[in-house]
Amino acid sequence: MSFPRRVEAVIFDMDGLLLDTEIVYRAAMIEAGSVFGVAFTGEIYAAMVGKTNPESAILLRELYGDDFPIQAYFERVWADVEDLLEAETRLKAGVIEILDHLDDLGLPCAIATSNGMVSVEKYLGRFDLLSRFNAVVANADVVRHKPHPDPYLEAARRLGVDPAHCLALEDSHPGVRAAHAAGMMTVMVPDILDPNEEMHDKCVHIADSLHVVLDLLKASA
Repeated sequence: MSFPRRVEAVIFDMDGLLLDTEIVYRAAMIEAGSVFGVAFTGEIYAAMVGKTNPESAILLRELYGDDFPIQAYFERVWADVEDLLEAETRLKAGVIEILDHLDDLGLPCAIATSNGMVSVEKYLGRFDLLSRFNAVVANADVVRHKPHPDPYLEAARRLGVDPAHCLALEDSHPGVRAAHAAGMMTVMVPDILDPNEEMHDKCVHIADSLHVVLDLLKASA
């Protein structure tokens, strides 16, 4: 068995897991930092991965002071992100293959993301993928976000599956903490962030790609 319990559903994060977007967000935030006269680095972005905009705003104020124009900064970031994603949005390797396999098995799947539903519909809609998920839990659907378990618990509730029999796929540390706290079998597929000792402790597997996750699912059948 590749997993400690029977897998009855799979719940996916979106950014950095289904979509190769984290590198785009990072580039836009670094560029916007130069426009606003601050040194925004890849290390700072890594500390924001998996967090909501309000949570990221707290970090920016701690770094750059209470007078830093948060709203104007984010407006510039998202304008650049839109331009970049229009040209560069890509699916992560293995997405279609793993969804096809879940269809073959008749297993339901969902998305649990810190992003807003508008972005989910816009970015996944480009690949005609939304219809392939039985449920989507976005930013506004829960009060507490990752690393709290609420997004994953809500996704399991909507699927009607015991969280203990859900497989959660994540690329970020806050996401792994959320899925683990929800009692799910968690696999980290690293993107921007490397797995640390905590991630190894909280995950049943660390997988190099979704292709590896697919192999694990096949081995557990």
